Amino acid sequence: MTSSHTDCHFCLQSLRGRKYALREENAYCVPCYDSLYANPCEECKQPIECNSKDLAYKGRHWHEGCFRCAKCNRSLVEKPFAAKDEVLLCTECYSDEYSSKCFHCQKTIMPGSRKMEFKGSSWHESCFVCQYCRQPLGTKPLITKDNENYCVPCFEKQFAHHCYACKKVITSGGVIYHDQSWHKECFVCAGCKTQLSGQRFISKDEYPYCVDCFSRFYAKKCATCKKPITALGGAKYISFEERQWHGECFNCAKCFVSLVGQEFLTRQDDILCYECGSA
Repeated sequence: MTSSHTDCHFCLQSLRGRKYALREENAYCVPCYDSLYANPCEECKQPIECNSKDLAYKGRHWHEGCFRCAKCNRSLVEKPFAAKDEVLLCTECYSDEYSSKCFHCQKTIMPGSRKMEFKGSSWHESCFVCQYCRQPLGTKPLITKDNENYCVPCFEKQFAHHCYACKKVITSGGVIYHDQSWHKECFVCAGCKTQLSGQRFISKDEYPYCVDCFSRFYAKKCATCKKPITALGGAKYISFEERQWHGECFNCAKCFVSLVGQEFLTRQDDILCYECGSA
């Protein structure tokens, strides 16, 4: 450009009829301006002269012709690009080298596109869907089964167990009894309704009973001590003529010796050892 400036601010030579550059209201001839202020090009290391286009990115400068992808060498002028370790790459090369692959389709998740992450893997937003209804999961609650993701309603419809008592879905825990699933809080004694999860119980006509209720309702009574015979834990009991005894209660009515495995005699309602019965 030419103007009313008469001399170069640095070399003091006349600017009449010559091109010059302004900096802080001072005029410089082109050679002086380039030597003093031209930025060196990151690629070719040569000064970017004032009559050349200076492309800058994060404090670094390039000639227009040097601003290229470091891998495929295509121009990046007015095109999207990415930087990795101060190296400039076009979006295609950057994606091939560094971008995540979608867990579902195994294709690259391009820079700038929305990425969903779950359990250390990445998905395209359009691939992160319920395996059953195919609706986007986004940030909704989900359940994973066999490496497939399901929204909660679909998972419950397809896989969840329903409580035998209340018919509602069992989301965690639960009890299996007679091949049926129960909530822990629903698995109760058929008599007193006490929760039986983790407790000893006895089955009767496909219903569970706590030990106390079973003994009260169904257990036979010992002919000697009159207490219920539950046979829990493999306890032995003796049965004779429609009467039952605990093993420890089956004793001679006179000398109290144990009759378990021994010969015995009866006298009215008493049982006697052979010696006492023969006396």
